[in-house]
Amino acid sequence: MRFQFLLFLFCVFSVSEMNAKALRVVTTTEDIASIARFIGKDRVEVTALVRGAQDPHYIQVRPSDMIKVSRADLLVIVGLGLDGWILPVIDGARNPGVRIGARGFLDASSGIELLEVPTGKVDRSLGDVHPQGNPHYWLDPSNGKIIAKNIMESLSLVQPSEREFFKENFEEFSKKLDQAIIHWKEELAFFKGKQVITYHTTWSYFLKAFGANARNYVEIRAGVPASPKHLQELISQIKKEKIDLIITEPYFDIRLPEKIAASSQARLRVLAPSVGAFAQIKDYFDLFEYNIQELLRL
Repeated sequence: MRFQFLLFLFCVFSVSEMNAKALRVVTTTEDIASIARFIGKDRVEVTALVRGAQDPHYIQVRPSDMIKVSRADLLVIVGLGLDGWILPVIDGARNPGVRIGARGFLDASSGIELLEVPTGKVDRSLGDVHPQGNPHYWLDPSNGKIIAKNIMESLSLVQPSEREFFKENFEEFSKKLDQAIIHWKEELAFFKGKQVITYHTTWSYFLKAFGANARNYVEIRAGVPASPKHLQELISQIKKEKIDLIITEPYFDIRLPEKIAASSQARLRVLAPSVGAFAQIKDYFDLFEYNIQELLRL
């Protein structure tokens, strides 16, 4: 009996020690967090600072965010200015291991083929323009492999002894994603060549991945609400070009796209821009499954 009790204590303490050694990974968004969990599995504890239903452009920094980053072994950001609010968090955390340029800092956009990189002068008169390019790159599922590879390499730098473990998980994730992409493209074959209206430039990578195109936007410029004139011009364009789909995000006011849809006879779909945007979207694969099922209802 004593032996069994000692064995039980040994197992408890062994598990506790293993959990204590798990790398603390902090990400800015749920999408990056989901991929990090696939790569790190039980060797990581992953925390996302932004919930999937929030607009990641505009986040109110909390003291608790700084505490989380202060304890992190690895900080992963989307980059390209989407999560610029992380800079004061990094400063406030006072964790030299995750400062920009440190081994424990990763900009997940590294290696991404960027869309909509502006040319010429960029200033606030153009709206919420990202000078380095459109930051919503995770919505092209093929970019998920690039994000995963970046995370694998950074985890391996922080914890070299687990390099092979992270590499195996990356290969498993990549294989699963490759198979899913084939299936998703088959399901959305009808979507190829489709012209749509989107609220914001969120969907550029998604549309390109599945062969569709955004003809215009509800916003008059990125981050700038539609004027009455723009609204009327948009409705006229939809009717003239026989555009039958408007896509918006759950964190924008639904009333304006609903009004446009009602006036133009186009259909409106509220798609999920991130993991966790809706309760049933638990991981990166669920994100595409949800959006594709919504589009299949057209």
